[in-house]
Amino acid sequence: METGLSTPLFTVDQETANFLVTCGLLSKAWEEAQLANKSDGYNVNEYEGVAYVAFPSFHNIEGFVIKESKYGEGNIQTDNKVFSSALKSNDEQPALVHQGALKLFLHIMENTDFQAKMQIYTDSKQRQLKPIIFVGHSLGGAVATLATLWVLEKRLRQSSPFCITFGSPLVGDVGLVEAVGRENWAGNFCHVVSKHDIVPRMLLAPFDSIAKPLIAILPYWQDMMTNDRKTVPDSSIQDAGRILLNNVLQYTHTVTNYGPDSLRELGVIKRSPYKPFGTYMFCSGEGAACIDNSETVLKILHLTMQSHEKPYDNIVQDCFSEHVEYGSVLNHVTEKSMSGKRTAKPDSESSDKMGMSLQLEAIGVGAQDDHARIALQRAGNIEKKHNTNVAKLAIELSEKQCIMAELEWSKERSEKENGITYYDSFRKHEDIDNNLRRERLARFWDQIIEMWERHELPNDFQSQNKWINAGTTYRRFVEPLDIAHYYSMCEGKGNYISDGRPTRHKVLQKWMEEKEKTRSSRGRSGRTKLASLTQDSCFWAQVEEALKEMKNLERGQYQKLGSLETFEGYATEMINERNISSDVFLEGSSFTEWWKEWKEHKQNRFPEWRSPLYEIMETQGCNG
Repeated sequence: METGLSTPLFTVDQETANFLVTCGLLSKAWEEAQLANKSDGYNVNEYEGVAYVAFPSFHNIEGFVIKESKYGEGNIQTDNKVFSSALKSNDEQPALVHQGALKLFLHIMENTDFQAKMQIYTDSKQRQLKPIIFVGHSLGGAVATLATLWVLEKRLRQSSPFCITFGSPLVGDVGLVEAVGRENWAGNFCHVVSKHDIVPRMLLAPFDSIAKPLIAILPYWQDMMTNDRKTVPDSSIQDAGRILLNNVLQYTHTVTNYGPDSLRELGVIKRSPYKPFGTYMFCSGEGAACIDNSETVLKILHLTMQSHEKPYDNIVQDCFSEHVEYGSVLNHVTEKSMSGKRTAKPDSESSDKMGMSLQLEAIGVGAQDDHARIALQRAGNIEKKHNTNVAKLAIELSEKQCIMAELEWSKERSEKENGITYYDSFRKHEDIDNNLRRERLARFWDQIIEMWERHELPNDFQSQNKWINAGTTYRRFVEPLDIAHYYSMCEGKGNYISDGRPTRHKVLQKWMEEKEKTRSSRGRSGRTKLASLTQDSCFWAQVEEALKEMKNLERGQYQKLGSLETFEGYATEMINERNISSDVFLEGSSFTEWWKEWKEHKQNRFPEWRSPLYEIMETQGCNG
């Protein structure tokens, strides 16, 4: 391999591709994918301590054909709840997947011992935990993708499974891409795509435009894979291939070059919903390169099909052969990688441009292809911009930690010197300095939320531990001040939680809750001491509403008893789980004032009244 080239800041990587093909992992995965074609549903083999779970390429072909929607898409959540509502877009819409692929996966789930077998490999009690690699070619690749998502989504194991597909159709929409990014799962998928393989592109066209030719071609491919033989397709299959290629090329061009508004002007009312996720390894006669940016992958899926080097009929033939000859493709790419050949001309290019030229050559679009170069450059610019934005925010976060420290000092002084919670202190006497600090922190986190909503931050930003932890600490520490400000300004009017809670707190809480789902509960034990910060950042809003309900109760509105008893149960649970901080119990705090009023009301009506919260407040003490 030549040296002296700087690594370009693009989402394209030849080194990863070289590693994957030379380490033998892809060759072994392809071998397992071929073996699966002789199985009924799926096949499991163990090799060097790794469990390979492979799915046949063309099992149950008729099940893949879907006519209920234009592109065959539908909700990933089914009545049997194989996938949960966690697989959704950032705007809470359920993820969509191709219903044919989902049907194939569900058929295996319901009619084989797949679930029981996976339990053996994923249950630590079975003492057979092994790395799992899901493998699939063609339609089997789509099934392997869903199987990997199923294991990841069910949190069935400590170590994550890996998925390798060959010539797989696209599976899900942007909602699924966002869910995968949010969960940090993109690195668990590697999709190998040959330059002229039609299948990875076919779902960019409406399903009714590809169904008929696809049904004609799939049995031909199935025969080639099952019987391991090469046959020349007859004229009817070749005609089907031309129709399939024409339709797919037409729609990949519109999908990758026009936005939704432009498509409507062209008469295309609805574009394909499918988006790629994971790492795509594009292979050609010149080598291979890996791309992990979804929009760039979409663009390259189109550009690599455009060839000016071969007659059209030869491209049609390549669409047939390349889909079932990934073994030959991998061998060729391995030879290229081992030879270390480079085709770019360095005399007139900078090292970055040279690196891009090598990558363009490797994926088979040519170093002079302006469209491909622009697509990669745009992806690189977006990635650099995202990284720059995060770096700037990290610097700002360090500065904001000083403000947080000042608030913490103020909190300690209020509690130790004045014997009052910093919530009640701010509620009754809004400190100018603390209010300015509250507003500065609010602007910082509002900025982050706005940047995230404008897609100016990495896809996995909201699941990165640094920002989850910083956002959670901010929310638990500062939201009580926002609550105090709200009730001091809107005395007796409105409910903070339903009417006044800022978007930043809702989003930060959502990010934390989504992250908590991904964290293993093994080894966790309950708190033995009270929390340093009350875990529910809306606790004081609940207290304020309970105080308002007590006033209503005093006016004879006994229908409020139910909500007050609900609050008592909520407070009891918070205390029992040690999710509340000790300052809540300071004499004169809003909570203790509520408790005195509530206890007096209950005992006036029922002198012998006792409750779990009574035992805590009056008997056991609250020192935790």
